[in-house]
Amino acid sequence: MKLTPLHDRVIIKRLEEEKVSAGGIVIPDSATEKPIRGEVIAVGEGKLLDNGQVRKLQVKVGDTVLFGKYSGTEVKVDGTEYLVVREDDLFAIIG
Repeated sequence: MKLTPLHDRVIIKRLEEEKVSAGGIVIPDSATEKPIRGEVIAVGEGKLLDNGQVRKLQVKVGDTVLFGKYSGTEVKVDGTEYLVVREDDLFAIIG
């Protein structure tokens, strides 16, 4: 199934965080927080402005981004979890 976000929404696949601490200790899944980094999988057409124009999004497919811990809505499609967020909820592009 193909996901196509609407307007200024972005679909992100979370990137897994390290499971081993700097000291070499393995961290169990129950003790880890959800990652706040992810790869952009799909982007919408852009943000509709008050004057009727559409502003293209700054992020593009393949970008690695930072987002808030509680940002967006989690969805599961074909067994894969994605996060759907508005571009305004993204903090930065890594790279």
